[in-house]
Amino acid sequence: MTQPADDHAPGRRTGVSELRPAAGEAGPVHRHEAPHEELPLDRNQAILQAAKQVGSILKKAEHPFALAGSVAVYAHGGTQNLQHDVDFCIRPEDADAVAATLREAGLVVYTPPEDWLLKADCLGQQVDLIFEMAHDPVTTELLARAQDLSVDSVLMPVLSPTDLLRGLLAAFSEHHCDFGAVLPIARTLREKIDWEALRRECGEEPMPAAFFFILERLEIVPPAGSPATAPKEEQP
Repeated sequence: MTQPADDHAPGRRTGVSELRPAAGEAGPVHRHEAPHEELPLDRNQAILQAAKQVGSILKKAEHPFALAGSVAVYAHGGTQNLQHDVDFCIRPEDADAVAATLREAGLVVYTPPEDWLLKADCLGQQVDLIFEMAHDPVTTELLARAQDLSVDSVLMPVLSPTDLLRGLLAAFSEHHCDFGAVLPIARTLREKIDWEALRRECGEEPMPAAFFFILERLEIVPPAGSPATAPKEEQP
């Protein structure tokens, strides 16, 4: 999950050695010391396994959360071409309790320099626990819009397609504007996204407006104002 890019954005994916243990950890634990089990050779499957394990832990503890990022796109029907970590959204007020739950389950939880997420290590994969998206706190309302979907046979709440894309569009800036990474997501989930709502909320900003223009020229979405911009299942 991408936070709005700024001059510090390249540091988001720093190695674990540059992080500090979250409150409650006894001391530094190197990445290779985190508990893990033998993983499949396929990296996509390893990321799915980590998502399933953390999702199951959070469900059992009844923490409000939603799966986000590339694994959420996959859960909504996207391709199994996952990125290098797992993303979950949690509310800011739940961050300490979530960290404690994951530590009790044997995971190592870190507090990175960025102040909008926690990081954990699960099965050798990095897990981001995000409590701000595009500088806006994760809210109960956002999590309530999540859909319960099967993630490789494990049922868990997953951010809605509209909210997934909204977070990506809000992250566009002069310093971070990777249309190429977001375009396949928009194409894959186009029939499940409320394009009218996204245009209304993001379309006046220059970078999202440029992205909408590209989508129109590629005929992924119709021009603004067309009734077909509503999700397919909502159309008469």
